[in-house]
Amino acid sequence: MDPRTGFPVVGMVGGGQLARMTHQAAVALGQSLHVLAASVADPAALVTPDVVIGAHTDLAALRSFAHGCDVLTFDHEHVPTGHLRALVAEGVTVHPGPDALVHAQDKLVMREKLAALGVPVPEFAAVSEVAEVVKFGDAHGWPCVLKACRGGYDGRGVWMLSDADEARSVVPRLLEAGTPLLVEQRVAMRRELAALVARSPFGQGACWPLVETVQSDGICVEVLAPAPGLSAESAAAAQEMALRVADELGVVGVLAVELFDTAAGVVVNELAMRPHNSGHWTIEGARTSQFEQHLRAVLDYPLGATDVLAPAVVMANVLGAPSAPARGADERLHHLFARFRDAHVHYYGKQERPGRKIGHVTMLGRSMAEVRERARLAAHWVSHGEWLDGYDIH
Repeated sequence: MDPRTGFPVVGMVGGGQLARMTHQAAVALGQSLHVLAASVADPAALVTPDVVIGAHTDLAALRSFAHGCDVLTFDHEHVPTGHLRALVAEGVTVHPGPDALVHAQDKLVMREKLAALGVPVPEFAAVSEVAEVVKFGDAHGWPCVLKACRGGYDGRGVWMLSDADEARSVVPRLLEAGTPLLVEQRVAMRRELAALVARSPFGQGACWPLVETVQSDGICVEVLAPAPGLSAESAAAAQEMALRVADELGVVGVLAVELFDTAAGVVVNELAMRPHNSGHWTIEGARTSQFEQHLRAVLDYPLGATDVLAPAVVMANVLGAPSAPARGADERLHHLFARFRDAHVHYYGKQERPGRKIGHVTMLGRSMAEVRERARLAAHWVSHGEWLDGYDIH
């Protein structure tokens, strides 16, 4: 408990943009958010007063950071599972706990558990030699998807193998580097969706409307909320599945279930046990944001309402331009607000470099097509300092 405020102290491991936005939610709730950041230049460290600099792989640093925190939670899933088990054994409250978090850390563990629960997942197999990958591809069809069991995100740690020859070229160097691998059947999907839910230690669950996530080069570029063209029955079934997964795995906090939408129904792609890119729209677009809800959940407060606040909400990620824009960030923001007075902009405090997520823009409105176009134009302007398709700022 923070003696200055009388409110609990939440410790968040990781100082990225998720911790930065969680800090904003904590301020409104009166909470004290302490952050373990790798650097004073991390996005959260730039705005949060209670920052400790340390490595998430250092058990002594984690143990010291946890002292004085009422609960430990995460900006990312990369803390070694063994370290978390050690902290729990010492009496530290960790949400989500290591037994749950391992399913977001290790793709093979996740696939095996979900398959055992009867949750739809792609056909998969653990592989430790090239011949096993070739056998899987021959049996399930090429191309197939090779994945690192741990550590991949935003398209990293994923390789699309077009045929057996490519498998023979790619797999040996990964095995030589000691990368644990699994191979999956490529899913014939129509689009990607995400179900975002939250669960408290008490067992209360809450879910936001299902969203469509638009990807480019393995990176999410847009989120459309609610997902257009989805029946109420299909959306409800996906939400119920996500809540069941949260309950079966014992998740506490926000859980994002990334989904492939197929002709036969949804198939689970990935799990994330923290606030997630697919939920950034909730800051302005939902009654309770994912960041506030995550805090409520890990503190075992009653969860907030999740209604969407407009018929159409679109979040567009701002990705660093291929070359440095002629206009500075402040000038770009000035011009954006002159053109789009209703744009909600979030800068993450990151240095700009090509393809890097440096912020996002959220727009609300009545027509999904119109809101999506406005969000796309706004995000491109913020990243590039120029309008798409000759769009004039005047």
